[in-house]
Amino acid sequence: MLNFDTDRFLRIQSGAIALSATIRPLMRDLLDRGIQRIYFMGTGGVQLLTLPAIDVIRRHSAFAVEALYPAQVVLDPPKGLDAQALVIIPSLSGTTRESVELLAFLKARGVTTLTLTGHADTPLARDATHTFTNFAEDDTSSESFYLQTLIIALALLAETGNAQAPALMAELASLPPLLVAAKEAYEPKAAALAATIKDEPWHIFTGAGSVWPQAHYYGMCILEEMQWIRTRPVHAADFFHGTLELVEPGVSVFLFKGEDALRPLGERVDRFLRRYTDKVHVLDAAEVALPGVSPALRALISPILLATLLERLSAHLEVLRDHPLTTRRYYKRVEY
Repeated sequence: MLNFDTDRFLRIQSGAIALSATIRPLMRDLLDRGIQRIYFMGTGGVQLLTLPAIDVIRRHSAFAVEALYPAQVVLDPPKGLDAQALVIIPSLSGTTRESVELLAFLKARGVTTLTLTGHADTPLARDATHTFTNFAEDDTSSESFYLQTLIIALALLAETGNAQAPALMAELASLPPLLVAAKEAYEPKAAALAATIKDEPWHIFTGAGSVWPQAHYYGMCILEEMQWIRTRPVHAADFFHGTLELVEPGVSVFLFKGEDALRPLGERVDRFLRRYTDKVHVLDAAEVALPGVSPALRALISPILLATLLERLSAHLEVLRDHPLTTRRYYKRVEY
């Protein structure tokens, strides 16, 4: 596979899954200490990667959970940020400016914090109440953060009485080599798709349920930030309330389909697109072969599957466009 290190990938994703051995007892301890609310507060695209886990908690428990923007919280904090709150802060670098400011703000208020970082000796890793560091870089971080936050969600469910959660946590251990196999199977399609879209000026990205965050993430963080290509991410439930009027022959649309209860929203968009544009690109988690994985787990990991396929698309796209994914105009160069 182009520019891909299998051993490195397996090490990183297995490292993310290995955190389950520590996260579940920590969750038990936090609950015993009176934690009643969980907030996920990531800056930028990493916050999108937490949304599927938040949805798992919302759908399978009555535990209070919310996603908030760090830059907004320090200006206008919600009332629930107190001793009964747990704030989870993911950051690949461990140095994200808004998140570092948030951590100091929360520490001053006595709020319990849990950081998920890709680098240990960083402000977010050093200064949080609890921290988990699993080394990763841009090309492996999506799956890593999806897995870590899903494990947190399942640990919470397991410790609050959900009988299925422990088995699902255990089943995740089989996933890393299956993701490598999925990449290998998708490699020819990724190369062909990259050649097809390399000169497109803009794309619509859409999806529903657990894959909507990945649609938003890929448009914003990969194509916009790393390739300077304009995108329009829109939830499939909103597609027929504005964005449909932009669809015409020649308009490129990416549709992501998951395996959860909201898949019909994507199917509805699919039927519309086939009638009005000749450039429909569908990535469907249901088409990924995962021998031995239960339907219950498949329903939870659709965004992980699509992220792992899209990494292959990105690897080919940066070569064909002669635009490395690390090239930025403004990142870390401009005060804002």
